Amino acid sequence: MISILRRGLLVLLAALPMLAQAAPGQSAHDVIQGTTTQLLNDLKANKEQYKANPGQFYDSLNNILGPVVDADGISKSIMTVKYSRQASPDQMKRFQENFKRSLMQFYGNALLEYNNQGITVDPAKAEDGDRATVGMKVTGTNGAVYPVSYTLQKLQGEWKVRNVIVNGINIGKLFRDQFADAMQRNGNDLDKTIDNWAGEVAKAKAVTEDAAEKQAQ
Repeated sequence: MISILRRGLLVLLAALPMLAQAAPGQSAHDVIQGTTTQLLNDLKANKEQYKANPGQFYDSLNNILGPVVDADGISKSIMTVKYSRQASPDQMKRFQENFKRSLMQFYGNALLEYNNQGITVDPAKAEDGDRATVGMKVTGTNGAVYPVSYTLQKLQGEWKVRNVIVNGINIGKLFRDQFADAMQRNGNDLDKTIDNWAGEVAKAKAVTEDAAEKQAQ
């Protein structure tokens, strides 16, 4: 049975580059490769220290992967126009912060157990226009390979991740569907949905874990 930690790692590596800051002039491939390399190098150098102080690890993750590149665009995509138009600037900011914090909390510990099983960013492709796709493969301890595909968009000359597909699961669509469902359950109370978003991230984690477990069987 695939371990919870390995499944959590898969989702983390898929979701967190959405928070990475791209340097001017980088290719889409470089954004994914550079962020992944920096994250894993930092983890390798400081893993025992982070295990003793997880809070410090979360801060490090934030320093490497944040601030959110296109936080406004990502949040509006999850909310969709139907709900984002209702949100005040303060509500949008709170949602962005809750989204990032919940990802750090749910998936950070999984990275602490990562033992370099194998992560490979696919070779760079020609990047014409304002959209590009970069692939990654994550190898589990059982030898199973989990594909990850990042969709990036060029905004003001910089490549920024806008969506991720993990093992065939469209993460952006998953979060959009869960946000709409949460709004219905909460009686269209936007504040309640925003404040309880960590629970929705946990549901997304469960969905992706189930899919990874089925593939490993």
